[in-house]
Amino acid sequence: MEVDELGLDEIDRKMLRSIILNYGGGPVGLDTLAATIGEETETIEDVYEPYLMQIGFLARTPRGRVATPLAYKHLGLDEKNQ
Repeated sequence: MEVDELGLDEIDRKMLRSIILNYGGGPVGLDTLAATIGEETETIEDVYEPYLMQIGFLARTPRGRVATPLAYKHLGLDEKNQ
């Protein structure tokens, strides 16, 4: 199932990597993010976002979703290069 030590599966990591690598860490709108990773907006909102927000990897802003410094660190990505 490819679940890591924090309970993130491949879709969680794909979503965070997409926000970071494709959109410079965000903000990115929900519809755009859903189209980028090939998931339904409702699935992202109801299944993936709550846990990512709870563990501090994702924040919702009025302009869209933003990856936090914790997400960069967990994925081994450098925040300064974005």
